Amino acid sequence: MGLFDRVSRVVRSNLNAAVSSAEDPEKILDQAIIDMQEDLVQMRQAVAKAIASQKRVQQQADKAQSASTTWQQRAQLALQKGEEDLAREALVRKKTYTETATSLKGQLEQQSASVDTLKRQLIALESKISEAKTKKDMLKARASAAKANEQLQKSVGTLGTSSAMGAFERMEEKVLQMEASGQAAAELAGADLESQFASLESGSDVDYELEAMKAQMLGGASPAQGSLPAADESAASPQDAAAPKDAAVDAELEALKSELDNL
Repeated sequence: MGLFDRVSRVVRSNLNAAVSSAEDPEKILDQAIIDMQEDLVQMRQAVAKAIASQKRVQQQADKAQSASTTWQQRAQLALQKGEEDLAREALVRKKTYTETATSLKGQLEQQSASVDTLKRQLIALESKISEAKTKKDMLKARASAAKANEQLQKSVGTLGTSSAMGAFERMEEKVLQMEASGQAAAELAGADLESQFASLESGSDVDYELEAMKAQMLGGASPAQGSLPAADESAASPQDAAAPKDAAVDAELEALKSELDNL
């Protein structure tokens, strides 16, 4: 393979790639319809010319046939008048016009077939153009949808790595952290409040029990004082008087120890 062929192939491949990348489906479709319509105009003009030519040939054939008939009649008239030479000349003219009419009829048949072919091609081209217009609208709609989808995918792709999206994610994480901190603080505050109330409740029980013990002690000492002997019994022995009092105190102390042990 020569160097020129290789360079030519490289140039053609690059040109094809450039043209392919520059092609816009919507513009190409519009231009294709314009080209097809121009072909349709040319086809109609060709059909019109063929029909006009057919009509001219038809007129010429009819004229030649009419002239042939006229010279036939003249030959008969000359022969009736005894003008044989004139009749022969008329027959010669009649033969010429007859041959011309026959030739024109053959040409007319060919032109008629050509006109019929052109008409069928014209109808087929009109049908193709109508179908192409319908397809063009559909393809343009699909191309627009594909472009929109491509742009959307590019936007979504760039959005995932953009700084704005990163900032949004950071702020979302910060809000979640703030919510967690608030919940933790609320739980700690609730726990501290519970402990304070528990301390108050336990302190109230102890104070209540202490007051009960004090009342019990005071209640036990009153009977002992009320049971002291009258003034006229003051001469009794001091040991005998102190014995009941010591026993009551000992009993109170034992009761106090028992209650402390039960706490």
